[in-house]
Amino acid sequence: MHLSDKYPFLINYFENGIKNPNKSIAHSILFYGNDIDAQYQLALYIARLLNCKKDKNYDCECLDCNWIRNGEHPAVLTISRKDNKPDDDDSKTVISLKQANQVKQTLLNSSDFHRVFIFCDKDENDEISGLNNLNFQEETANALLKTIEEPPQNTTFFFLTRNKDDLISTIISRSQCFFVPTFEHKNIDWTPIKDLFENYFEFERQTVFEVANNLNNLSKNSLATLEQIQSYILSLMKNNFENKQFLVKLLHDIESVEYAKRQIIAKVTPLNVFENLCIDIIK
Repeated sequence: MHLSDKYPFLINYFENGIKNPNKSIAHSILFYGNDIDAQYQLALYIARLLNCKKDKNYDCECLDCNWIRNGEHPAVLTISRKDNKPDDDDSKTVISLKQANQVKQTLLNSSDFHRVFIFCDKDENDEISGLNNLNFQEETANALLKTIEEPPQNTTFFFLTRNKDDLISTIISRSQCFFVPTFEHKNIDWTPIKDLFENYFEFERQTVFEVANNLNNLSKNSLATLEQIQSYILSLMKNNFENKQFLVKLLHDIESVEYAKRQIIAKVTPLNVFENLCIDIIK
């Protein structure tokens, strides 16, 4: 499945911003959500749009697009605890201060390309994972702040994380933030919540606490109920890709469910979790 099929709202936003000479995109972009691999692929696709020398089509085979697909582009760099470290950098578990300084040094030189830096983490098996305050520590982040705020022309930074609050506030404030929903749960059966939750976006505001109480009473496994809700919302997204206004609402609701799941894991009382969720998404 193409990214344009999974994330039409995000793809359209960035394509319009890059292809239209009267528009632009932010020079610092923060993606957050559980699917870090999808965030990484989105960042690479945007890097292709920024560097493509032809028509910027999804399947373009120009030299720059192929370089980026193959991880060989000299101006599109992944910055992780395992990638693009200076020769004298012996750190193993963090994106280091030396790496931040190397990025700044690189930007002192001019380039014919649009330079893209993708900040993320990688585990021992080279699997992409998200930034947090352990692998991307405050000292390193602070060293980049001025560069992020006032980068040279044709420079874009990406920061990938599960929860944007895992990064220092000054990175968040200097970045345009986008929630990237996960499609891991798209095949979960949501029929157990059908009678209680179908067409929730049409519910009256005064039903909030009744719906929350019914969801709470539905199952002893609150996390499973939330995943069913998430699966239902994802099915709505799949069937309403052309309705941009509705997609914006659904993206917000998916994010709200993700937050509710984190609350359940943190041992917040389930009824309170469902009440907060319903208050947030039933308008």
